[in-house]
Amino acid sequence: MNSDKLKGTIDDAAGRAKRQVGEWTGDTGSQVEGAAQQVKGKAEKVVGNLRDAVSKSGTTRDVETDRDIDDNTGRETVRERETIRERK
Repeated sequence: MNSDKLKGTIDDAAGRAKRQVGEWTGDTGSQVEGAAQQVKGKAEKVVGNLRDAVSKSGTTRDVETDRDIDDNTGRETVRERETIRERK
């Protein structure tokens, strides 16, 4: 399991727990935050699966990730740039 899959699994589980606690307590904000964290986790798992597929296909994928805080919303934004090249 690569780091993206692992991080995605952790975010998905933490988001699920946060959402469930929000449902039990009636806290809509926690429900929304938990659901968003679940979506983030599922997306990270997809990236991990794609990395595995690319690595098995004989190509190399280099990814640079920029994480910034959006000045308007205060939320973290993530941008990825990737380079795919054939293995020799």
